[in-house]
Amino acid sequence: MEGLPALQAVLERGIPVQAVITLAPEQRAKRSAAVDYGEVTRRFGVPLYQVADINSPEALALLRELALDVVFVLGWSQIIRPPALTSCRLGMIGAHASVLPHNRGSAPVNWALIRGEKQTGNTLMWLANGVDTGDIIDQVSFTITPYDSCATLYEKVARSNSDMVLRLIPRLLSGERPGHKQALNGEAISPRRRPEHGGVDWSQDNQAVYDFIRALTQPYPGAFSWLEGARWWLWNAALCPGEAPVGARAGEVLGPVVSPVAAACGQAVACGRGLITLLELQGEDGRCLKGQELSEQAWRGKVWHDEHG
Repeated sequence: MEGLPALQAVLERGIPVQAVITLAPEQRAKRSAAVDYGEVTRRFGVPLYQVADINSPEALALLRELALDVVFVLGWSQIIRPPALTSCRLGMIGAHASVLPHNRGSAPVNWALIRGEKQTGNTLMWLANGVDTGDIIDQVSFTITPYDSCATLYEKVARSNSDMVLRLIPRLLSGERPGHKQALNGEAISPRRRPEHGGVDWSQDNQAVYDFIRALTQPYPGAFSWLEGARWWLWNAALCPGEAPVGARAGEVLGPVVSPVAAACGQAVACGRGLITLLELQGEDGRCLKGQELSEQAWRGKVWHDEHG
């Protein structure tokens, strides 16, 4: 998702692209927000190569055969090892969805939302043999609004990829190799997130619960919780003002929220402090609940809980 707009923008401007390398379908299917580059490469007549592992002997042989000047690595999910990094003449250029050195590591957009941050951005850098430690070429910042989710933030990241790549290519073609060292600040590297890490902690305040749900919504695996032993994925929620009723338990369903506007219907749930409204859920059987159907569920007084609750 992060690389497709940049590739389209480059090709539409007639900038020569020798090849596109993407993950093979089996590996791509395991990645959130992965996209198929086939349509755009066919439209512009660019060779498309699919690899299971960019560090494999087969992929390294492909890179050597292509003899590339520079490789842009956008939205790639695998760590690129030194043999691949050094396979092109000028080096490899990657994007990381934060203002480095802040939020180095995995899932920077998701972590920024989970941590309640109000600002994030994107960095274009030369890839190095370290976790997001390469020389910085360009950076942009943007605000995280209360209405953003991981999907909308990655749309901003994708647009900024296009902008930065288009600014950079004329400089590369003129013989420049721009970049400056990162001022590493000792900040811990953000750990990888997996689907099983999506359990909601209802003892947190409503802002934290709201942030957690919007950080993990589609196209990511989703935040989840259990109600009466059944697991549901929580795709959408609204942050409510005020406090939950005195005596309400964290995770307790307070009752339906009704409206002539279907998207505003849902179920109010108490958090450790405050409350949220659940707006869209999906069960393990694939059943989706939203709108009037969700608000009509007889859940008042029932309590969302973790798997062992």
